Amino acid sequence: MSYSDCLSDLLCGEDSSDIFSGESPECSSDLESHDFVEESSIAGFIEDERNFVPGYDYFSRFQSQSLDASAREQSVAWILKVQACYGFQPLTAYLSVNYLDRFLYSRRLPQTDGWPLQLLSVACLSLAAKMEEPLVPSLLDLQVEGAKYIFEPRTIRRMELLVLGVLDWRLRSITPFSFTGFFACKLDPAGAYTGFLISRATEIILSNIKEASFLEYRPSSIAAAAILCAANDIPNLSLVNPEHAESWCDGLSKDKIISCYRLMQDLVLDDSRRKSTKVLLPRLRVTIRARMRSSGSDSSSSSSSSSYKKRKLNNCLWVVDDDKGNSE
Repeated sequence: MSYSDCLSDLLCGEDSSDIFSGESPECSSDLESHDFVEESSIAGFIEDERNFVPGYDYFSRFQSQSLDASAREQSVAWILKVQACYGFQPLTAYLSVNYLDRFLYSRRLPQTDGWPLQLLSVACLSLAAKMEEPLVPSLLDLQVEGAKYIFEPRTIRRMELLVLGVLDWRLRSITPFSFTGFFACKLDPAGAYTGFLISRATEIILSNIKEASFLEYRPSSIAAAAILCAANDIPNLSLVNPEHAESWCDGLSKDKIISCYRLMQDLVLDDSRRKSTKVLLPRLRVTIRARMRSSGSDSSSSSSSSSYKKRKLNNCLWVVDDDKGNSE
């Protein structure tokens, strides 16, 4: 009995000779049909994405200070630290923040010393990890990276149930990552830079997720803006007009994409300046210390007060250098 005959009972009524003939199915070669199906799916995501984000007035609550933007930023920063600690997928971190924002839009937390928001953050991260990660740490192990409060597992599970109820159990959210691959292919049809565009856009999206300003944009606009920002790093694509992104799929808003792109571009430039400053600071410290040592040896007859100030400054610089060495 041949191998194909042995499997004939498992082929759901299809002709086994067609499957084992080595020929590709006819539909798989129909690229135009595949592109149409994918584009219609993306258009469906754009139409439905409003059901998986907070209401339109959510950002205005932060502007009016009825919600604390700094507290949200701290919670998101903690989520990103845990994501990096355990190597969670970017989608896990984004879903955690999405659950948190949708909950805060619908429910007001008690105004206490911050533990309710910490509990909510742990519960949202736990739910997102269960949705996306093959291996999920225990609820106690999840509370790392400077968590101010440690909650018992039963307390977190009760909070998870509350979050699930508020979100109506809709955890499979539409996020910017639902669009980045499609938009990257639209921007780079040849596929030469698609992988880089998706990777770089993912970095940009996560690095800006703490900013409350992005809450007024839908996932599709954030994804399109991130792909456009990523294209700025590629000379062949850096001259792409952001206004053309509207043509990538039906339902996209040109004004929202351009506005989000400009905001994102400013934040990316600010982040690049901060990183370049951090690189220059260690060299500057070493130069200062070298000059101080040489001046100390040349002026041995200086007063005791100036020697004390010099030793104190040297000690401060030594502490900074030690911290830098430990971090490396």
